[in-house]
Amino acid sequence: MDYEELDIVLVPIEWLKPHEEIKERNCKRLLDMTLQWEGYTKPIIVDKQTGAILDGHHRYNVGLRLRLDVLPAVCIDYLSDERIIVELWPASNLEQITKHEVIEMSLSPHVFPPKTSKHSLTFDVPPIYVPLDDLLK
Repeated sequence: MDYEELDIVLVPIEWLKPHEEIKERNCKRLLDMTLQWEGYTKPIIVDKQTGAILDGHHRYNVGLRLRLDVLPAVCIDYLSDERIIVELWPASNLEQITKHEVIEMSLSPHVFPPKTSKHSLTFDVPPIYVPLDDLLK
């Protein structure tokens, strides 16, 4: 898939690949808020080459639970874009993490524990509102 940088696009949910687990309580809370809002207010951030989810694992899982077909996303060239930085959360059990390791994990049948990778963006992601009905194709 080839997307323009920072465009909000609707991507097939089956194309997306998580690289870390979620916290169930956070997912339940986001599911309730998404149903209350009747839509998504923030896109996920995705590697445009692989579909690896960089930010938005809980939003992705909400989409799965709602059986949505597509999700709003910003697709970037993760490995070469220096505007996105990956670090570890302080409570992570790892000593370091690289962008390549994030991609490798997303392409494997495994995932990191929740709150392993922390992605910092040096660009603003615009707020959105996409009704749930628009995410069912």
